[in-house]
Amino acid sequence: MQDQEHPRLLDLSAPPLIMGIINATPDSFFPDSRAAATEEGLLRARRMIDEGADILDIGGESSRPGSDYVGAEEELARVIPLIQAIRRESHIAISVDTRKAVVARAALEAGADVINDISALTDDPDLAPVAAEFDCMLILMHKRGTPKEMQESPSYEDTLQEIIDELEEGVERALAAGVKRTRILLDPGIGFGKRHGDNLRILKYLPRLRERGFPLLIGHSRKSFIGRITGRDVEDRLPGSLAAGIMAQIGGADILRVHDVAATRDAASVVVAVQGADA
Repeated sequence: MQDQEHPRLLDLSAPPLIMGIINATPDSFFPDSRAAATEEGLLRARRMIDEGADILDIGGESSRPGSDYVGAEEELARVIPLIQAIRRESHIAISVDTRKAVVARAALEAGADVINDISALTDDPDLAPVAAEFDCMLILMHKRGTPKEMQESPSYEDTLQEIIDELEEGVERALAAGVKRTRILLDPGIGFGKRHGDNLRILKYLPRLRERGFPLLIGHSRKSFIGRITGRDVEDRLPGSLAAGIMAQIGGADILRVHDVAATRDAASVVVAVQGADA
């Protein structure tokens, strides 16, 4: 099931990898990330590749708080032509941001390498067998509820432990379907059914999640918790996003999922250089 020109495995030996976000949607929370037409998405992909992206994450269903469910037919129409167009030009790793098995399968057949499931396999039980069949990397993200209502009244008694426990349930679902343990990555789901303090705790105590033995992806870029801290609108949250990304990197994040590839690449490179300096 693998194309030798773009194997469905990520090299995580020198983290962090930078994942550039391309939303093939009309309603994602950051307007500059939207690429409603294939050509627009392709231009964004070319720019992110030039800026040093390691992975492109293509999504056809907005998962911002309050967003509505998108049917599979519409999601397929949004993401498959874009994945095909990018694959014709580049061997860069491509992730499909979907919680639907039919979309994941079509995306992998079109040239994608990674499935990024915001539901940690709770929304579509057929998605895990697709990941197993294609032997691809599978990102399991923690959320509570659906994007439509997840921010109405989130509640935790022990934020980190509950996230860990629920992600491990996703891991068990994946393993039971035949997904290899070495193919699984975890995302604690900043902003997905989380209170403001929960998002801060995730970043502060990220090493606790890292102890579970799985690579970690952090999706923090321009989210509302940064706006709450800084008082900035989404268009002006780059400095706060860079700070959060640095915290995540120091805490052990393997992948940073961001809107701003070049700036994040620079910030991550400085952290790597400082961490590697001689005593």
